Amino acid sequence: MPRKTRVEKDSMGEMTVPSGAYWGAQTQRAVENFPISGYRFGRPFVRAMGLIKQAAAAVNCELGKLDRPCADWIVRAAQDVIDGKLDDHFVLDIFQTGSGTSTNMNANEVIANRAIELSGGVIGSRDPVHPNDHVNMGQSSNDVIPTAIHVAVSEAIKDELGPELEHLAIKLGDKTKAFDAVVKIGRTHLQDATPIRLGQEFGGYERQAELALARATKAIKALHELPIGGTAVGSGINTHPEFGSRVCAELSRLTGLEFVEAADHFEAQAAKDGVCEASGQIRTIAVSLTKIASDIRMLASGPRCGIGEISIPATQPGSSIMPGKVNPVMSEMLIQVCAQVIGNDTAVMIGCRDSHYELNVMMPMTAYNLLESIRLLGNAVGVFTDRCVAGIEANVERANELIEASLAMCTSLAPIVGYDTAAAIAKEAFATGKTVRQVAQEQGVLSDEQLEKVLDPRSMTEPG
Repeated sequence: MPRKTRVEKDSMGEMTVPSGAYWGAQTQRAVENFPISGYRFGRPFVRAMGLIKQAAAAVNCELGKLDRPCADWIVRAAQDVIDGKLDDHFVLDIFQTGSGTSTNMNANEVIANRAIELSGGVIGSRDPVHPNDHVNMGQSSNDVIPTAIHVAVSEAIKDELGPELEHLAIKLGDKTKAFDAVVKIGRTHLQDATPIRLGQEFGGYERQAELALARATKAIKALHELPIGGTAVGSGINTHPEFGSRVCAELSRLTGLEFVEAADHFEAQAAKDGVCEASGQIRTIAVSLTKIASDIRMLASGPRCGIGEISIPATQPGSSIMPGKVNPVMSEMLIQVCAQVIGNDTAVMIGCRDSHYELNVMMPMTAYNLLESIRLLGNAVGVFTDRCVAGIEANVERANELIEASLAMCTSLAPIVGYDTAAAIAKEAFATGKTVRQVAQEQGVLSDEQLEKVLDPRSMTEPG
């Protein structure tokens, strides 16, 4: 059966559009022009477009630029976009015009046609709601798309990443307290160092997670100025002088986030420094999480022939050939995600750098990569926290065994017997396979009572 179509027009002429589509001629041109990757904008960005169009219609109505019935139809249609009811009609590839004009028109046409439907009109007629004259009133792709990036990224951090980082910090904090009495060997340069408490080690991870959450908040702050109101080049041509500030206030109300009109629209549209800064914060979070996940998998290495100072939950068989093998898959998953995020940040940085004169022309790719980083990190951190961190247990006997065998125990002898004597004891212990305690006893450098006090591992984990 032949597919049903309708004909719509734009400034370049007629285009055939699927009859069930809410998009129109300009979107269809872009569908045919950019069959590149199959990558599409996800829910956060589409939602942001709906929020912007809804806020714009409400403000234009308040300013007397748009009549009430038309504004109401647009607001209702935009709400369907916000709620995800029309996601299937946002059909454009990420790799398109660098300004995102095609995606802006995709939103304008979808909302216009849905608004026409709500009014009882004929989809595709542009009557009584026009995608450019009404839905895009007072706007340009050049200020709408960067505004959508700021709104979408801010909401995604707030809703998807921030809560998971907070959850991770709490669970690591639980381990900090639970492991406070467990003394283990410290390691620097991948070599034995002086003892620390396992709780202190996890306290470091807890603080990293807390700082990751703070960095996520800074990323939102970097995006709080919105370009909306600058229209084509930042001059605000074809829009009301109060439009930008009022739309920002409405977006703040709708999202619960603090947005303000850009202090300088020429900066806000010509450069993407805030987006670059936000991506850098997300990259730093990924670097931090890599350290935590890597340490945990190494501390759990073994179970018999590795470090084995902690045990992590067994989540799945680890080998198709070695029965009983269990791998640190949650750490490996998170590290891979972090690597992807770091790579995404490079693409974002290059995209932000491609700003010339009054416009950046790599915004769709930049938006996609940054939002993908946030989505991946949020999912990965949540799984890592629940399926790994929450179930970590300390192997106290193994920790004690490694401390006693460590040559770094001689560090506490140095202030008493001198560095050279302590070094000689360490070398003798290494050569003979004996412990530092045993060699010190044999050489009689201190009494047994003194050695017991000086070589107490717990005391080495505290100042003094």
